[in-house]
Amino acid sequence: MAKREKLACGSSDQLLNPAEPHFSKPLQQTEERLTICSKICFAIGGAPSQIAGSATAFFLQIYLLDVAQINPFHASVVLFVGKAWGAAMDPLVGFFITKSKWTRIGRLMPWMVGCTPFVVISYFYLWYVPPFSSGKFVWYLSFYCLYQTLIACFHVPYSALTMFLSANQKERDSATAYRMTMEVLGTLVGAAVQGQIVASAHTRNHCSAHNLTATPLENNGSAHITPVTDFLSHAKEMYMIAAGVIGGIFLLCTLVMFLGVKEKDDPYARSTGKPIPFHKGFLLVMRHWPYLTLTAAFLFIGVAIQLVQSNFVLFCTYAVDLRDHFHYMVLIILISAAVSIPLWQWFLGRFGKKTAAYCGITWMVPFTILLVCFPNLVVAYVVAVASGLSIAASMLLPWSMLPDVVDDFRRANPDSRGHEAIFYSFYVFFTKFASGISLGVSMLSLQFAGYKTRHCQQPEPVVYTLKLLMGAAPVAFILIGLAILLFYPITEEVRQKNKLSLDQLREQGLGTGSEAEDLRGDV
Repeated sequence: MAKREKLACGSSDQLLNPAEPHFSKPLQQTEERLTICSKICFAIGGAPSQIAGSATAFFLQIYLLDVAQINPFHASVVLFVGKAWGAAMDPLVGFFITKSKWTRIGRLMPWMVGCTPFVVISYFYLWYVPPFSSGKFVWYLSFYCLYQTLIACFHVPYSALTMFLSANQKERDSATAYRMTMEVLGTLVGAAVQGQIVASAHTRNHCSAHNLTATPLENNGSAHITPVTDFLSHAKEMYMIAAGVIGGIFLLCTLVMFLGVKEKDDPYARSTGKPIPFHKGFLLVMRHWPYLTLTAAFLFIGVAIQLVQSNFVLFCTYAVDLRDHFHYMVLIILISAAVSIPLWQWFLGRFGKKTAAYCGITWMVPFTILLVCFPNLVVAYVVAVASGLSIAASMLLPWSMLPDVVDDFRRANPDSRGHEAIFYSFYVFFTKFASGISLGVSMLSLQFAGYKTRHCQQPEPVVYTLKLLMGAAPVAFILIGLAILLFYPITEEVRQKNKLSLDQLREQGLGTGSEAEDLRGDV
């Protein structure tokens, strides 16, 4: 009885002073620090998807056109449908994650570990040229959709894992900075491995072989068919070797993450009440203004980055005659991005995330225009260094700001819990779908311009189209995205208020749990 009276008095005091946060003891969970080792292992888990994504972003388009030798229209269908399929899989995976039960290794970790072997197999066959010609389109469409499905099963739970590392905002931001650094390095490794292994498939040797076959000889010209055939066989072999190496790295990185990261349960989950159904939680998320503005802004910015990535190799090869330098420039872009991640992490801590987004992403606009207008070797390398700074900001900022949006949603909807996967999966859905549209449109543009498969020189309309896809289009999308970002409402002051409110909410949840245990003890 005495315990019940004490609980009743405590409840009445809280009713009399509801606005005053009361902390009876330090919030250990909120102030918990992540070790550097756990941050590094978490970051390493994000590298494999970026390694594979970098290889596909920079080389899949030219691989389908020049090595697999499918026509630009079919290639555009493969890229668009694959991206759209992957976008549709993200929210579906998010739905099943919300229904998943807690296991000994967590709720998200089983998804990542279980799908990894299948991701590697599907990725390898994406870069394999089948021994038939009539069904190549179906082959690549099927394996690209399968790969997108499986990578969603890995990436959605991995990105949501950020919320279950720590309740401390600074620790989550720090872990995100580690993750983005490692993901940029992963992008660098993917481009380096793929670029260095397959570089010989896109050098001038191909052009000399092609020119030999194109020129009539004194005899019947059959003696010059063999070099092209050998060159194609060599190109196919190089792409398969690169796929095997990247698949092995994928397995190794996932193992390191599994051994070094401990997933924690939701620190703000209430012990009482029924969870809100998925569809109601989805409607709440889609009406949350900070989430809508953040997603829309980085949707346009992501499309701009995707256009530059997917057309960069083609642009260097056919528009500015830098085919012997493109793999070096890709490495410089990614090295610059990796080195500048700590700079942007310091900048956002000093001046705020929204300011960092504007400063970092607008930096890319003048240099992109410079490369298109003055395409020489020195300018290209300068632009490569400068572009890396913007790419780093575009990778770090959305994933650093998204946890703040989730915190803001938790404060506004304290009874709606377990919907972190909805935030992350639908963010990826919108960005993937938009990038799929941009890839399809860019490929169709090349088709209409008259792109010639494995020709050493392209018609003038193709060159002009590539300049538009590398210059005017990305700049326009970046400016639209930054205009939308003006309406993003979460400032540094709002972040701090959300932190205090969530700390109070968590203490109340802990208090409710201890009161329930006391009552059970009395009974």
